[in-house]
Amino acid sequence: MLKKIRLDIAESLKGTEQDYTRIPIGKAIFLLAIPMIIEMIMESVFAVVDIFFVSQLGADAVSAVGISESIMTLVYAIGVGLGTATTAMVSRRIGEKRKDDAAFVGTQSIILGIIGALPVLFAGIFFAKEILTLMGGTEEISSDGYVYTRILLASSPVIMLLFVVNAIFRSAGDAILAMKVLWVANMLNMILDPCLIFGWGPFTELGLEGAAWATFSGRTIAVVYQFYLLSKPNNRIRIEKRHIIFIPNIIKKLIKLSIGGIGQSLIATSSWIILVRIIAIFGANVLAGYTIAIRVLLFTLLPAWGISTAASTLVGQNLGAGHPDRAEKTVWKTAWVNTTFLGITAILFIAFASEIIGWFSNDPTIIEEGIDCLRIVSYGYLSYAFGMILSRALNGAGDTKTPTLINFIAFWIIEIPLAYFLAIVLEYNETGVYYSIVIAETILAIIAFFVFKNGKWKFKKV
Repeated sequence: MLKKIRLDIAESLKGTEQDYTRIPIGKAIFLLAIPMIIEMIMESVFAVVDIFFVSQLGADAVSAVGISESIMTLVYAIGVGLGTATTAMVSRRIGEKRKDDAAFVGTQSIILGIIGALPVLFAGIFFAKEILTLMGGTEEISSDGYVYTRILLASSPVIMLLFVVNAIFRSAGDAILAMKVLWVANMLNMILDPCLIFGWGPFTELGLEGAAWATFSGRTIAVVYQFYLLSKPNNRIRIEKRHIIFIPNIIKKLIKLSIGGIGQSLIATSSWIILVRIIAIFGANVLAGYTIAIRVLLFTLLPAWGISTAASTLVGQNLGAGHPDRAEKTVWKTAWVNTTFLGITAILFIAFASEIIGWFSNDPTIIEEGIDCLRIVSYGYLSYAFGMILSRALNGAGDTKTPTLINFIAFWIIEIPLAYFLAIVLEYNETGVYYSIVIAETILAIIAFFVFKNGKWKFKKV
């Protein structure tokens, strides 16, 4: 058994070409999920390492990062939405054995991604300080942290390309390439972080600004690597000069699917921005504790997202190959894996919250706030794991509208009003915000379960 697992892991990391619509479901999940999980683990490690170095600069620096990241969730939302549309269309074309058409879809996605990032780039260049202030940053946070925000927002086109091109790789079944790209980005980032923040070696000490330049540099080099990989002839998808044209009908389909994907992401991420705005009311230390805890939570949520992405890709490819029942079985198996993983993680976070948060700060107030956030949000991990898989499966089938509606109900109708009511009206303060997250995620999972069981997603055309 162990030998077979080792062989499957080795096969997965080699990136050998497979027909994921024909091999055993368990093996298909395993081969696709392993590189995606490793990819997201590296992303998780970066998130934790980055906040570790930044936390050495004090609560204001951590708060500036927290606010800036909450703003960047808007960019991530567009990237995830367009990536969702890309996954639905590319995976369907791959399932239909139409690789050339998949390459045309990928090119149109890249074009849309660059265009979509430009407004955020200009907003970051000209209004970074005002954005920080609007989000509740104090004068000190805005004055010292706006350069970090400016660089981060100006890197939006690079971030968008990371999302879109990696979505092309994953949906084609080349998950190993997406893994390599993020490893390049994050390894460079982690190496440059202490060098640019603290002035190690020949580098100038730049403080918080150095953290932003480290991130920008790592991601830019990774995008260059992406385009190199796209040009290689031996990959499942190769983009050639003839693919670089504007195709209105594909653009329209991508926009139509992206609107749902972007909508659900914007709904979810904008709710996080509002939660940050509410938490900022209670001071920099509370916001710093929250930021550290969220980074720790991302350490496991990102690998879980990798598992759910495997489910999304397999749903699209199986529907393209005419195997809807196989697509459904894949989702239930993947959901079991994800809930087991996050369930065990939640137990560990609840048991060792004080030790974990203590790695990132020596301030007793920040530690206490981080512990509360980590423990309370972990209570919703099972629901989050289950709902994540079902939502991504619907997206993979090309039904992006339904998850958007589910997100609207869970986050805007329930989470935001409940967070304000518990935190401000009932005066539970930041604890009320944390419980609103758990309740909203639980309701989302319940609704997604009934929608998925309905089965209409099996007949979606893209």
